[in-house]
Amino acid sequence: MPTEFIFSTSYVLDKTHFSECYDESVTTDTSIRAYYKSIGLFTAGVILIFSPIDKYLAWFILSLGVIEALNVYYNKAWWLMRQRLSKASGNTVNLIINDDGVFVKSDFVDAKTLWSQINKIEQTEKGFLLTLDKSTSYISNRCLSDEAKLFIIDKVNK
Repeated sequence: MPTEFIFSTSYVLDKTHFSECYDESVTTDTSIRAYYKSIGLFTAGVILIFSPIDKYLAWFILSLGVIEALNVYYNKAWWLMRQRLSKASGNTVNLIINDDGVFVKSDFVDAKTLWSQINKIEQTEKGFLLTLDKSTSYISNRCLSDEAKLFIIDKVNK
């Protein structure tokens, strides 16, 4: 009779963790296509400056175009800043992996993800991406033991 697998650990939500999560889970588009919205807003703002419409509205739309371009260019830095300013930043997270699923508990989160809810498990260079119906979660290898990694890989192969 096989014994039940239980792995438990804790880690801190710090800048290195957030940076690794972003690097492993977000695909960034730096092509001109990513700037279409900002180009459109900027162009509309320029056109409105030379129209009889209120100049404040024109400058506001033009400024939105510039801000959108900065958002595309500095996407990672802005994402990291938002995560670092969140109330969860700096807190300890408890991670439990067992035969039922993956459980994450902290002062602000109590997430239970059963293995049956996970559509896809993708192994990345530094961890695992767990894809659910409407979201994706990331588990870093830094906080996993070798047995836990093998357990998750075994779940991938099933």
